[in-house]
Amino acid sequence: MRFYPNCFLAVTFVFGTLSYAQFPGQVELKIESSNRTLTVNAQAEVTADPDTAILNIGFETNPSDAQSAYAEGTRTSNAIIAAVKQAGVSESAIHSETQHLDRDYSVPKSHKFKLVQQWTVKTDPAHVAQVLDAAVTAGASVSGEIEWTVKDPAALDAQALENAATRAKDDAAALAKGMGVRLGALVYVSRIGEPQVMPMRGRVMAMAKTQNDQPLAIEPGKVTRTATVSAVYSIE
Repeated sequence: MRFYPNCFLAVTFVFGTLSYAQFPGQVELKIESSNRTLTVNAQAEVTADPDTAILNIGFETNPSDAQSAYAEGTRTSNAIIAAVKQAGVSESAIHSETQHLDRDYSVPKSHKFKLVQQWTVKTDPAHVAQVLDAAVTAGASVSGEIEWTVKDPAALDAQALENAATRAKDDAAALAKGMGVRLGALVYVSRIGEPQVMPMRGRVMAMAKTQNDQPLAIEPGKVTRTATVSAVYSIE
């Protein structure tokens, strides 16, 4: 997993008396002239290559009477799952998301129905095009989003938090030096907000293809995790 750090800095230099509670839920600090402080907010963004692709595959039958729609849907459903497994996806990596028999409302007063079914399939990013190709060949007429993610997002989150804390400490020291004061002890530190996960998604509408067509060229996106910390230091 490769990381690509990206940080920003927000700084407050405080003298005098001030109640410090800049963010909701943050502890309020009484900052007085006898307790001069320096406040640093730092954010770090860590980006990694995905090790997991979550592919949405599905289909809907042509409008017909309910019994015929269900029968056609059953055949298509079984064919798609068999093809996906044949492409190397384990049964435990296939999850049903929705399946329902709907009246065809595109035609007023229609008495025809269509069966709609969709799954999410976890696979290796290198094989996602092959899995999609197998599903489409077997009858998956529509695919949804492809989500690029990682198996251990907590590790990515920890790396972002560590980078943010390091950046806050380094920038506090640099700021104190620039202002001609000495950085003292850490008074308070907290994480601001919840971890932010920004998985990359791509949407592909699966169309019918011929037997000789090659699978789609699909390039995985990056996975990003962001953390922000607020640190208060005394200054001497």
